[in-house]
Amino acid sequence: MAKKVYITCAVTGSSPMPDHPNFPFRPDHVAAEALAAAEAGASIIHVHVRDGKTGEPSQALDDYREVVGLIREKNREVILNVTTGPGCTWMQSEEDPKVCGEGTLMFTAERRLEHILDLKPDMCTLDICTMQLWGGVAINLDPMITRMGHMIQDAGVMPEIECFEAGDFVFADDLMAKGAIPRNVPFSFVLGTKYGLPATPEAMMYAANQIPRGAAFTGFGVSRHSYPMAAQSVLLGGHVRVGFEDTIWLRKGQLAPDNAAHVRWAVDLIDRMGAEVSSAGETRDLLGLANHAYA
Repeated sequence: MAKKVYITCAVTGSSPMPDHPNFPFRPDHVAAEALAAAEAGASIIHVHVRDGKTGEPSQALDDYREVVGLIREKNREVILNVTTGPGCTWMQSEEDPKVCGEGTLMFTAERRLEHILDLKPDMCTLDICTMQLWGGVAINLDPMITRMGHMIQDAGVMPEIECFEAGDFVFADDLMAKGAIPRNVPFSFVLGTKYGLPATPEAMMYAANQIPRGAAFTGFGVSRHSYPMAAQSVLLGGHVRVGFEDTIWLRKGQLAPDNAAHVRWAVDLIDRMGAEVSSAGETRDLLGLANHAYA
């Protein structure tokens, strides 16, 4: 078990908005939730943005600029891990299966990374799965991910590799072998999606055994699996992710009032398991981000 455990808080995500009176979607609210989560003990904030009027997921550069700017005005130490997930969703047409259907969102590497190259955050997620997801198919093929990996590194940003299923680990090995992702890259294991790795101790242990020895990882579960998988991750030497992107519930029947409440539960879980919560500075040292220069 790791002696120091860092907490990532994913404050809003890109799924349809749940029925929650305090779910953040306006830029000022997303930033406020991020700052409160950092104050509660999160070292890393995972950033998605939404349309401030409708709450729909946004890919607008100005929305990213606003949210990141609002956070950095108040806190320059917390690590910002910005998504690059939007732009890989393919939906099949009912009329012609070889044609994309309504809801398809496929971007070039340059478009998927527009906000990363502009803002140069500390980190960004890099989804490498190709699988059934979100009612369609997430497509992340080798040429695209190789190009994105090199572009992210050239920008001085640390990628975090998101693995959804078993084959992703083989893909990550190949990417690492050709320099498309760095040798010291951290991983996250997404457990509990319908067609991905199940949210079980066996799957978490399998995932932890597939990555390079000593690599930092965060194992997390979606929905009701959030806290059981957080505990399992700590037991295996990993780190913790919580937040409204993954679940609005603390436990069955108990809504989390905000993202900071999730972080406080994570702090308590880590403490009760005999580990210590890593500060943002300690997490920077662990991930090799200590000398990152802000724009």
